[in-house]
Amino acid sequence: MKAILYTKYGPPELLQLKEVEKPTPKDNQALVKVHAASVNALDWRRFTMTPILVRLMGGLLKPKNTSLGVDLAGQVEAVGATVKQLQPGDEVFGVAPGAFAEYVCAGETKLALKPANVSFVAAAAVPIAAFTALQGLRDKGQIQTGQQVLINGASGGVGTFAVQIAKSFGAEVTAVCSTRNLDMVRSIGADHVVDYTQEDFTKNRQRYDLIIAANGYHPILDYKRALSPGGIYVVLGGSMAQVLQGLLLGPLVSRIGSKKMGFLLAHSNQKDLVFMRELLEAGKVVPVIDRRYPLSEVAEAMRYLVEEHAKGKVVITVG
Repeated sequence: MKAILYTKYGPPELLQLKEVEKPTPKDNQALVKVHAASVNALDWRRFTMTPILVRLMGGLLKPKNTSLGVDLAGQVEAVGATVKQLQPGDEVFGVAPGAFAEYVCAGETKLALKPANVSFVAAAAVPIAAFTALQGLRDKGQIQTGQQVLINGASGGVGTFAVQIAKSFGAEVTAVCSTRNLDMVRSIGADHVVDYTQEDFTKNRQRYDLIIAANGYHPILDYKRALSPGGIYVVLGGSMAQVLQGLLLGPLVSRIGSKKMGFLLAHSNQKDLVFMRELLEAGKVVPVIDRRYPLSEVAEAMRYLVEEHAKGKVVITVG
């Protein structure tokens, strides 16, 4: 089978499409024929991080993990001895390391049946970005019906899910993005939009019960100023400075006053996959797909994401 391999440090151009052995599922795994996969920050950040950090995290001389991709949608071809929820022929979506390949083995608890009304391409765009948005809003942000919620970075992969999921919880949503994306975020349900090229939302008088920072950068105290009393700020992504401030300074700032500031690292699980499937089936969430690339052009997909700031998700089609 064919798979994308990351065997040398350097730019995306060094990624290779190679023939590798088809995997065999363990007892608790399913072998999935991949129809589509999608690109996330955890895939492309290794190409933008400081080289020494990449080597410290992933191997000094060469990458320890040579596979790429996590999100996938496809069809089950075989199952392990203890798998009970899936059978060959099932159409599924979920997460598995090495998803940029024709076949991948995924744990049973990392997969769910694909919504019948959603294509493989759309389903593949969901898992990691939707988990991040959902857990940031629901678990860390404690979202409530009627709250004023602001999504900074509303036009990206996580942001487009955050806008729609927040609306499904009954919030009034303000989306922050650039001029070219204003119409798109309105079309997915944003009640209000802020063009960050024209206005700084942290400097006006509007206050928010919950702020989700999916992208962008503002100092943590600017975000705090934009919160209502008792409000919550959650960092999901953005610049490294924004992430580090949320991770390191958030707990300290939260000790002063009633406003809470913090960072969330999402985790994949079957329960949230099923939750997202229900939203997809009900039409409350529709994945935003910017571009599709074939498996042979993963390097170009990475480069596009880094340089062009995609609207929504970039999907890799397989086979």
